[in-house]
Amino acid sequence: MRRRPALRSSTRSSEVPVAASAAWRVVASGQDRPQWYADATPFVVRAGVDRALGGAGRRWRPPGKPVLTTGDRAGFWVVEEADHDARRLVLRADVRAPGEVRLEASVTPLAEDRCRITLRVSFAPAGVLGRAYLVTDLAAREVVTELAQRRLLADVRRGT
Repeated sequence: MRRRPALRSSTRSSEVPVAASAAWRVVASGQDRPQWYADATPFVVRAGVDRALGGAGRRWRPPGKPVLTTGDRAGFWVVEEADHDARRLVLRADVRAPGEVRLEASVTPLAEDRCRITLRVSFAPAGVLGRAYLVTDLAAREVVTELAQRRLLADVRRGT
């Protein structure tokens, strides 16, 4: 797994022995069942923190269709972009935060039966509180990205 931390984003990239089309079906799955983007441990914890801070801590169920589309809601995410041709998914967190939290996932074909899965969690701060949060949240964002990538890879390998 390749790790790329930065002040505003944390990225993980992994090569897997799975065809890109099969991996994408898991990454962008909108089926109404446990999904990596809603049920990975760090996202469940974050929803609880949101509720504790007076937010909604939303737990929207996945929409119950084969793949997510722009505008869908699942977990505490709103799908900002679901580009199925480019195999790129951009989710925005609907949580209490001093800025915007985004989760981007992409699948890049490397060979007929091999692809690269990249996951990026980013934070765009708003105001002074947001800038302070940006610095203090870096370690936590690294852990969230690592655990979410591991869950996503496990789901892709299982084909779920």
